[in-house]
Amino acid sequence: MKVSEAIAEILKREGIEVIFGYPRNAVLETAAARGIRTVIVRQERTGLHMADAYSRMSRGKRLGVFAMQHGPGTENAYGGVAQAYSESVPVLVLPQGYARRLAHVPDNYNACLSMRDITKTAEPILRAEDTGAVLRRAFTALRNGRLRPALVELPWDVLGEELPEPLVYSPVVSTRFAPDPEAIGAVADRLVAARRLVIHAGQGVHWANAYAELRELAELLAAPVSTSLEGKSTFDETHPLALGSGGAAIPGQLRHFLDNADLIFGIGCSFSETAFGVSMPGHVPVIHATLDPADFNKGVPCELALAGDAKLTLAALIEACRARIAGPRDPEPAAREIADVEAAWLAQWLPLLESDAAPLSSYRVLWELQRSVDVANTIITHDAGSPRDQLTPFWKCITPLSYIGWGKSTQLGYGLGLAMGAKLACPDKLCINVWGDAAIGFTGMDFETAARERLPILSILLNNSAMAIELDQMPVATERFRATDISGNYADFATALGGYGERVTRPEDIRAAIERGIAATRAGQPALIEFITCAETRASRL
Repeated sequence: MKVSEAIAEILKREGIEVIFGYPRNAVLETAAARGIRTVIVRQERTGLHMADAYSRMSRGKRLGVFAMQHGPGTENAYGGVAQAYSESVPVLVLPQGYARRLAHVPDNYNACLSMRDITKTAEPILRAEDTGAVLRRAFTALRNGRLRPALVELPWDVLGEELPEPLVYSPVVSTRFAPDPEAIGAVADRLVAARRLVIHAGQGVHWANAYAELRELAELLAAPVSTSLEGKSTFDETHPLALGSGGAAIPGQLRHFLDNADLIFGIGCSFSETAFGVSMPGHVPVIHATLDPADFNKGVPCELALAGDAKLTLAALIEACRARIAGPRDPEPAAREIADVEAAWLAQWLPLLESDAAPLSSYRVLWELQRSVDVANTIITHDAGSPRDQLTPFWKCITPLSYIGWGKSTQLGYGLGLAMGAKLACPDKLCINVWGDAAIGFTGMDFETAARERLPILSILLNNSAMAIELDQMPVATERFRATDISGNYADFATALGGYGERVTRPEDIRAAIERGIAATRAGQPALIEFITCAETRASRL
């Protein structure tokens, strides 16, 4: 058995069903020979984005894998690996490498060295007999502790070497750990004593499948719940205690309750300081519960901390809090305050959300989109910049994993691959990416991948013929050289690549066009609906 065949067999034993990639990499062929679906993309970064979403949609149970060529293929992949690392998503990265004698020769790209800062582990296979051990370490990293990419570099001269049969390899274990019981008691004391507690949930709740526990604790303490962008959809946003999610743009009720809290309890979040996440008020004490202690006191100081799996942590806190109070607290006062503040905030935005202007308001487009789909059976993601800020404060998720949120790194074009990976993982869901005319310039060619691989996604393209978010940053460059002007006919582009394309210019046509796009996806064809919008720069930045 050759090393490339042994790697494919190990992937099979670890439950890998799909491998994303771009040739040349021998494992793409040997994986296909073992029945692992091979998905070839038009550029490496998009393939990693697809693998990223594929891992997320199963909470890491079905891992995304990406394989690429040595040299330029691996260089092109860097951004996708960095994005998955920043968002704490487990992806197995399998770059082919230069022959061992050339691996450290100047000018040759060495993935283990160059990507060690954006992976949890990075290790080459240097001897055929080490194949199982190296893959075992990588899969252990992918299935335990904080989830991030693991890289195994495959020197091309090793891949053809022989291994003795039978191959000795068993799937790795996956473990969880819970916080210190004494610390649980101390945190429970603080939670039940708080009069204006806010629970802030991150994507650790997704990975731990801790949705029921999050809701139970919130209802027990009558505590409003906010989420990070990555944690969006961990809590039903139509629940009376829901505050929505926090990114660069946030709903008014979220800012109001954070600023007026007397205690913030973060669960499964990093509290990383980023321009694309909600800022925590400096005057409110924070209790931080998350898997990785490296996040404690990183972005915000915490008075108490719990290290452990979010599901185990919440279960322990529920038990401890129940022992300290007579019964569930009355949610009506908090729910009424949430509804009142949200109504006042929303009233300020309704003129845009319901605007009949032409060029179209992007807010009107996305407001109509939410009212045209079955939200509970839809998976949606934003893109960087304006689409993110115009979508996230207003879109109300109902079911878990129905929103793919991101924001630690903000690469334009990320959303397309996420939607395609989600569709592959969840073929029964309507999968949508919302992007602008800047983002499509980075990854748009992979719309052809959606058509070729029979991944009927719905792509909502907001075309304002400008980098609107940069207009106030580049006024001279825009006036003198039109540096922020970008455009194209993207509906025709989508049609040329094998999808359904339609351009919309009138507000009265928005709903019908969306419905035609959905119909195309049901017929098995990816659809791109292009909306000609104004250069909107307003956002709910609070």
